[in-house]
Amino acid sequence: MFDPKPILKSLPNLPGVYRMINAQDEVIYVGKAKELKKRVSSYFLKNLPSPRTRMMVSNVVRIETTVTHSEAEALLLENNLIKSLMPRYNVLFRDDKSYPYIALTGDPFPRMAFHRGTQRKGCEYFGPFPNSVAVRESIQLLQKVFRLRTCENTVFANRTRPCLLYQIERCTAPCVGYIAPDDYRRDVSHATMFLQGREQQVLDELSQKMTEAAANQDYEMAALYRDRMQSLRQVQARQFVSDFRVSDADVIACAEQGGQHCVNLVMIRGGRHLGDKSFFPRNADGCDMATTLQAFLEQHYLAQAVPSLIIVGAKIETAELEQVLTEQAGRRIRINTNPTGDKRVWMKMAQTNAELALGQRAAQQANQQGRLIALREALDLADSTERIECFDISHTMGEATVASCVVFDKGALQNSEYRRYNISGITPGDDYAAMRDALTRRYKKVAAGEGKLPDLVFIDGGKGQLGIAVEVMREVGLPDILLVGIAKGEQRKPGLEQLFFPDREAPVSLNKDNPGLHLLQQIRDEAHRFAIAGHRGRRAKARLHSSLEDIGGIGAKRRQKLLTRFGGLHGVRNASVGELAQVEGISPGLAEKIYQELH
Repeated sequence: MFDPKPILKSLPNLPGVYRMINAQDEVIYVGKAKELKKRVSSYFLKNLPSPRTRMMVSNVVRIETTVTHSEAEALLLENNLIKSLMPRYNVLFRDDKSYPYIALTGDPFPRMAFHRGTQRKGCEYFGPFPNSVAVRESIQLLQKVFRLRTCENTVFANRTRPCLLYQIERCTAPCVGYIAPDDYRRDVSHATMFLQGREQQVLDELSQKMTEAAANQDYEMAALYRDRMQSLRQVQARQFVSDFRVSDADVIACAEQGGQHCVNLVMIRGGRHLGDKSFFPRNADGCDMATTLQAFLEQHYLAQAVPSLIIVGAKIETAELEQVLTEQAGRRIRINTNPTGDKRVWMKMAQTNAELALGQRAAQQANQQGRLIALREALDLADSTERIECFDISHTMGEATVASCVVFDKGALQNSEYRRYNISGITPGDDYAAMRDALTRRYKKVAAGEGKLPDLVFIDGGKGQLGIAVEVMREVGLPDILLVGIAKGEQRKPGLEQLFFPDREAPVSLNKDNPGLHLLQQIRDEAHRFAIAGHRGRRAKARLHSSLEDIGGIGAKRRQKLLTRFGGLHGVRNASVGELAQVEGISPGLAEKIYQELH
């Protein structure tokens, strides 16, 4: 039994972070404290109210602590440790770093673009948006109203006449000088104000410009300003959130059903409702909604852009988090736990969304569980069969061969556990060799103790691929894993699949309406989709590879100058040595080398 007294005596009354560790030397819980001694001691009282906490404490064999300067610093350290260690008794939210944004580039004629990932200096970013659909709809709206360019710089620099977007009045064609730089900058400024929620200021400026144009009898320009104002007013009437004193806000609600929690995040940016997103935490069973919401706020916003107002549907401690988020954002951040007026209406909507998402998830899980049970019965599998892995191969006449592995576990497809294997060193088009390579690479690691052992492995193919799989499993030392080959039926029609087993001569077919077959088809189709996506990406990368990249002395900058000067690789190939030498940074000797390499 763990005796906490020695460590409790040595703990200081200072802020910090503590880590609970079990007999397997795993960190099972990370927490923060304003006073370490007082907080850690509270876990070892005789009558702990929570069964979850009692279970956790019963597994503790060691406690480690780290003292910090403040509780705010402890909050940051706690968040980092939770995300890196993934303790089993902490409520865990997926770290979603892939929120999409609208970007305005820093070019002389700024480009409006969809952006996801690392933000670059010199560009302005607006968001985040809950999904890519919201971004693309906003870009289409901005194109209609402000007519900013969306083309890549390489296209923009080489245009000699306007593209179709100019013809349908979605761009002002700055590429060919159809709009003055000052006028384009004014459109960019209006688009920026619109994205920041300052629609009224944009409307006032447009109204003034319309009046001036009409006074100067420039009626076409006056009509253009009038149309833009009408479009903006339509947007305001449809989406503007009237009662919010700040234009950017998040509304967060939590629902619980059958031990599962769902956090729904409603995003309001620039005074407009952009949509919502639902999050399903891990390890939340036995937690109350306030604990779940507290965990969400700490894990979500310490890695994301933060709006000025966060509205939460539960009474939680907010002072320290407000301080940290304010310091992180460089402006005042408020967390409202008692919404009134329209804010309360929005909170009710978020609560309804959370409840609906939970209901849909529960129904989906029940359906998937029923399919799994039907598959067990149809194939005479053990009741413990839970984890299924499926492999597929994709290539185009042997080019860019990719193998995929998708995982079904815990009643759902586990996207984070999918893997792709780029296949090389085999005869192009040899699916058997490709399957052998992928299976060997994966299950060698599993046999060595890395990763989880599947209960069932599906191989997309007939007897031949299945035979390869049997050989591989014997070679790596996992002969007991159940293997099944899936061959497409006559004319490759769904429902006519044949299942091959290593110990059966004849294939097995399931009825078209068998739920187990539907699960099998879902897993097989997902493996197929994942393999094709990887193959297409690899093939596209190979075909975009420029032969200039293989020439010594030609780096990215020189390559770009060559392609820009001659309009592409075809133009570079047709250029003479003298023409190549005229490009900045290309010496006569290097020009001769380029010419010889390309001919």
